[in-house]
Amino acid sequence: MNTYNPKSTMKSSIGILAMLTLLLAACQEGEDTSLENGRWRATLDAQGHELPFEFEVSGEGEATVIELINADERLKIEDVTFRNDSVIIPMHIFDATLKAKINGDGLVGTWTKNYYEDYSLAFSAKYTDAPRFATKAGQETENISGRWSTTFVYEGEPYEAIGEFSQEGQEVTGTFLTKTGDYRFLEGVMDGHRLKLSAFDGEHAFLFEADLLSDGTLQGEFWSGSHSYETFTAERNEAATLPEATSLTYLKEGYEGISFSFPGLDGNPVSLDDPKYAGKVVLLQIFGTWCPNCMDETNFLADWYPENKDRGVEIIGLSYERKDDFTYAVNRINRIREKMDVHYDFVVAGTSDKEEASKTLPMLNAVISFPTLIFLDRNHQVRKIHTGFNGPGTGRYYEAFVEEFKLYMEKLLAEEVDPS
Repeated sequence: MNTYNPKSTMKSSIGILAMLTLLLAACQEGEDTSLENGRWRATLDAQGHELPFEFEVSGEGEATVIELINADERLKIEDVTFRNDSVIIPMHIFDATLKAKINGDGLVGTWTKNYYEDYSLAFSAKYTDAPRFATKAGQETENISGRWSTTFVYEGEPYEAIGEFSQEGQEVTGTFLTKTGDYRFLEGVMDGHRLKLSAFDGEHAFLFEADLLSDGTLQGEFWSGSHSYETFTAERNEAATLPEATSLTYLKEGYEGISFSFPGLDGNPVSLDDPKYAGKVVLLQIFGTWCPNCMDETNFLADWYPENKDRGVEIIGLSYERKDDFTYAVNRINRIREKMDVHYDFVVAGTSDKEEASKTLPMLNAVISFPTLIFLDRNHQVRKIHTGFNGPGTGRYYEAFVEEFKLYMEKLLAEEVDPS
């Protein structure tokens, strides 16, 4: 005979309720969380200083797209993933990641460079239309548009640069050019007498602050990532110049050309003696997938190469990576090839340490900069070596490079092979 037991029924109901609660929690943990579409303001903790940047979100779930914003630059990120209450954002082509917990219209987490054992900066973001840098209202704003002769000091050692700025109202964009490249797209404000600029491209995080002094000069500080710190001074100088980019890297005495044998992405050796390169103009691109200036140069070459490859020209990217690991290097190179639609050849040449990289090409005085572009004619004689790269963030300097490059390549491509 079955009898009704209220205590037993209550226990059973409580048990079912507990089970349903656990099941609901499990379902919720597996659900994707989305980010609000639109503009977000983010900050990194750069050595105790707030380094602001912006990004824009569109789509949802696996279709979420994030664009990092620096002045006129937009870096698109499409491989965004969600896990429970968190979001994981790979940094474009770079081996770095933003990871954060989602709390409504806010994010709190870290920016990590994955190839280092311990490199993370605190990261936070909020869905808002607040400006990158806040400014004080009702104050007179100085204008710093123009060219500035600049001296940076890093660990007691000075180096020269050129500041190029454009200002509308309080908003400032521009960059610093050095003999080995530029600091890419900087964006910020002139807040009264104080200049504030920042940039975050996924690999580098830059913060510049400077005071415009009564004598018209700038005196400032530069924080980069977790540890690099420099000071700088600058004065207006429309005639400011840097050393010629083709004078810095050269063949040492006793060497007549470039020779190497590096493994290609399939592990097989690649050299200039391969039949593929015979009788062709060859560009050797010393670069690394971790290098934003290399990304700018690769963007340019990736567009130029398909339009000209049938004219008898090849490009070989000599890749120097952060880890001395062939599989790691191949994976990083393949990512840049896929994301940037690059169709020229690559080899794994070594690591990014400049001293070690120089040993792999002993005919050069040194590997001074990533990137460096070596121009070889149809006889594979070295005709020119261009150190560094002035990218789109440099405006007229980039335009001048493009014009000069195209003219010089027309000259090389018009030449015949010397049978002797």
